[in-house]
Amino acid sequence: MARKRLTQIFPFLLPIRVWQRNLFYMIGMKFDGNKYSKTFGYKLPYEVCNAKTLMINENSGHDIVFQKNKVENLKIASQTMNHILIYPGETFSFCYLSKNSKKYGKYKEGLVLVDDKIVAKKGGGLCHLSNLLHYIFLMSPLTVTERHGHKIKSFPDPDKSSIQGIDATISSGWLDLRVKNETNNIYQIDISFDDDYMYGRILSDKEPTIYYEIRNEDSKYVKQDEKIYEFVSIVRKEIDIETKTEIQTEKLYDEKVLIEYELPKDVEVEEMKLCLKRK
Repeated sequence: MARKRLTQIFPFLLPIRVWQRNLFYMIGMKFDGNKYSKTFGYKLPYEVCNAKTLMINENSGHDIVFQKNKVENLKIASQTMNHILIYPGETFSFCYLSKNSKKYGKYKEGLVLVDDKIVAKKGGGLCHLSNLLHYIFLMSPLTVTERHGHKIKSFPDPDKSSIQGIDATISSGWLDLRVKNETNNIYQIDISFDDDYMYGRILSDKEPTIYYEIRNEDSKYVKQDEKIYEFVSIVRKEIDIETKTEIQTEKLYDEKVLIEYELPKDVEVEEMKLCLKRK
């Protein structure tokens, strides 16, 4: 049996622990050698990439009010980083910027994963924004330096055609999403909304000469110890804009996530094969 944390035994200590972690995290950022992006500006002229995501997930299995609250939370958090400029040598940090959310409103209760359980919490649902940002970062020349995937998927994606394994969970003081600009160009995040979708773009001060395509390979569901996991590889193709020729294709990483919802009956699930070593 896993040993319980002190805050699980005494829940009233959790706010103090969160405050402590955030304090140490921000102090650490002052001495880690990175220069963090904090300058905002007018929209840069050239689009590098774009993506959109459906905000309301009607398949969450929870009261739809938490999905609507999530939309409000996303709009608040997006204001802390919308139109941020990432200069050469600078690092973008989701947590560094989103700590300023109180300037733009009060978070509502949204769904969040705590101790492997879905619960309602103020500010819940912000991973929807970090997921979108991570996706467009992968489609840009920016270098991802910190990203943490969800270990559990509690309900299906609202868009069945979406790329899997590109999510990026964040938890202030613990988990961040960061990218570094190792190029000579300036890049900028642009976030917008309509009634149904959240849109993300990466803009630049220079016209791009290449673009990136992200796809999944080797996607499968595997049953292991009576649990079902999704395995998938995330692959990126680099293409020359002028000639439309492929420059290179590389596998970025492999992803494994526990599935905690019922899969459709037509989805094939493999049995995990155990390899026994001969004596």
